[in-house]
Amino acid sequence: MTAGKADYVTVILDNLRKAGVQNTKKGERIKFDRLDLYPGRALIAEGEYAAADGKPRRVGVCLGPEFGTVDPELMHDAAKEAARSLKFDFDLVLVCGFAFDPHVWEEGKDVERQVGKMKVLLVRMNPDLAMGDELLKKTGAGNLFMVFGEPDIELTKDKAGKYTVTVKGVDIFDPTAGEIRSSGPDEIATWFIDTDYDGKSFFVRHAYFLQGGKEGKDGPYDKLKKALKADIDEAEWEKLYKSTSVPFAAPKTGKIAVKVINHYGDEVLKVYPVGG
Repeated sequence: MTAGKADYVTVILDNLRKAGVQNTKKGERIKFDRLDLYPGRALIAEGEYAAADGKPRRVGVCLGPEFGTVDPELMHDAAKEAARSLKFDFDLVLVCGFAFDPHVWEEGKDVERQVGKMKVLLVRMNPDLAMGDELLKKTGAGNLFMVFGEPDIELTKDKAGKYTVTVKGVDIFDPTAGEIRSSGPDEIATWFIDTDYDGKSFFVRHAYFLQGGKEGKDGPYDKLKKALKADIDEAEWEKLYKSTSVPFAAPKTGKIAVKVINHYGDEVLKVYPVGG
């Protein structure tokens, strides 16, 4: 391990020990009782935390690159290494990164099916962590490591052959109970659709805002509307505040991508096959 990489790992683990990992619900946080270096290839640390039932849970930690995205291969390697460990019986693997390849979210469930009861969680790290330990002291430990659940999406096709997407909510992992539960659209601030996703670049072709589950005019975006004081088509403007998209044609690529962002700025991108 080079000096630069060692410093990166040290900063991340020091902050992970102190801050823990949380979802979007207050009080639902992994608070480590201990977190130590682990001499693995994909796993860099292992530790324990107490679940809601008081029983200890064993955790393995995988750290993505300092510059770049976490890809499916790294997630697979971390899960397999944890599952094959002879020394520890891991309950949970945390795959931490600043950014994730969209295919990581697609393959996450397949990985879990391969490793049995062990849970694999993608943890988004706050970009402030890249500032280094000294500058980070001024930032505080809030929301440094966040688990943002997978969006619950319904894709429908009408008689004219056009498609609509409905965002029902987000599936959130509760680390204190070790369970996944469904949450409504209150967890979502905004969501976008690339209706002809090429697998490389995400283009925002549809943009919608939910204002914490409210589809009316009383959310924060109404202030923007008033501030613009411009000629605005009221009907078109109201189309922005929806959990169901306007209809769109079948994609030429055979795929669409949906990006969902919560109120902390955490995002998840999911790709869906369409037609065929």
